[in-house]
Amino acid sequence: MNLSICQINPSLGDFKSNKEKILKYILKSKDLNSDIIIFPELAICGYPPLDLIWEDGFIMENDLVLNAVANVSTVPIIIGCIRAEKNSIYNSAAICFDGKLQKYCDKILLPNYDVFDEKRFFHSGQTPKVFKIPVNDRSRKIGIQICEDMWDDDYNCKVSNLQKEMGAELIINISASPYHENKIKDRIEHVSLKAKQLRLPFIYCNMIGGQEELIFDGSSFAISKEGLLLSQARSFREDLKIVNLASNKKNIPSVMCREEQIFNALCLGVKDYFLKTGHEKTVLGLSGGIDSALVASIAVSALGKNNVCGISLPSKFSSAHSLNDAKQLATNLGIEYQVIKIHSIIESFETTLKPSFKNENSNIAEENIQSRVRGNLLMALANKFGWLVLSTGNKTELALGYCTLYGDMIGALSVIADLSKNDVYAISKWINTHNQNCIPINSLLKPPSAELSPNQVDPFDYSIISPLVDEIIEKQKPLSVLINEGFEESLVHDIYKKIKINEYKRRQAPPGLRVSSKAFGIGRRLPIVNNFNG
Repeated sequence: MNLSICQINPSLGDFKSNKEKILKYILKSKDLNSDIIIFPELAICGYPPLDLIWEDGFIMENDLVLNAVANVSTVPIIIGCIRAEKNSIYNSAAICFDGKLQKYCDKILLPNYDVFDEKRFFHSGQTPKVFKIPVNDRSRKIGIQICEDMWDDDYNCKVSNLQKEMGAELIINISASPYHENKIKDRIEHVSLKAKQLRLPFIYCNMIGGQEELIFDGSSFAISKEGLLLSQARSFREDLKIVNLASNKKNIPSVMCREEQIFNALCLGVKDYFLKTGHEKTVLGLSGGIDSALVASIAVSALGKNNVCGISLPSKFSSAHSLNDAKQLATNLGIEYQVIKIHSIIESFETTLKPSFKNENSNIAEENIQSRVRGNLLMALANKFGWLVLSTGNKTELALGYCTLYGDMIGALSVIADLSKNDVYAISKWINTHNQNCIPINSLLKPPSAELSPNQVDPFDYSIISPLVDEIIEKQKPLSVLINEGFEESLVHDIYKKIKINEYKRRQAPPGLRVSSKAFGIGRRLPIVNNFNG
């Protein structure tokens, strides 16, 4: 039995292009003698549709594409779709064969944590099911699951076990599972254990593509009943994988290191954000520092060097080495590069504000004017030429509020908003080992600085602060636990306070690409007004 895993990248709500892609993969699968063709969760409409499912015509368009798929189902097809019945909407898998839509399988377990909010939109299926699907003149009993149904350990309903009891010979799980660090490994280990315990082979078909903050990595796979990985699709790319569970031949790509996975995830997130919003070119500020260097490198990989424009915006506090490093980076990447001096604009602001500032000593207000002028100029260029600005702030800075609202926080997309400062360095070093030191060594070695005042350097030891922020945000450890683990008590309280009081900034930040298990954004919803002290 040949199973075709169609790991596709649908565009949310673009039913026309999704239909064309799906039909193309069906045709190719038939040419490769597939006996069952499998597509990801909600492949017809894209994931997550959110409130679009209540828009007039959305479900009707979903049904029209599903009918077109059913019409060509001379080979059985399993595809993710929306099912509406009376006043209920379901996240479903459609089973099509003999040119007809035969049955639906509704998702049983609806995730409602972190980035998921499915109970707002969908009703839960009643019970797990096993379907008789014709394959080579005989009927195969196949258990069909949708994403969370496979992660049933913490639920009362044990979907896989029940399907085994119902006589399933094979379990097929269709998913739209977003990437975060270690997720690919976790999925394989989880399914391998289930397959071994149940003595059932598993097919896992996952979506790929970027959808705003979420990045779907694909990495679809097949596991034998012994729990062995037989085949795996490529990560972060569309793929079509033909799997024969009776074959002893393994087809597994080489394992990416952590830095390569994250880099590829961010590249896919940037590429799809531009592609799916109809944009081609980006502009970003190049400070000569490591953050903007990494974002520029990702942008070039995602969009091509001809679609990236780097702008240096020096003030009187900008160092010569920063300008040199920015120019060297632009040269190494082969991107368009401009220098726009902001000295006179800053002077004009200061002159205008002098009466209102009432001879108060210069402080952070004057520093932030520089950042906001830079933001205005980048936005002006973006507006003029139809570009998008990429924000270059990292997760550690966003956590601490060490960023300027309406200044360096501006942009359509925040590329490294979920990367700690330590990870910024780690991935930049990985890039240099694979791209002939395209990021200037000086950007890696010099102390980080916003250069908004004389001899300024960042007021943090990132080797300590960056892991502490990750412990608070990603692992959600209480203050008492962090102190007991050896972090200085006054530092823990200070960092926790900074994170809390800067929630208002993050609420106004551009969407950031998610690559950790807990990112700022849709998966972390804390109130701005918050007097809880941990």
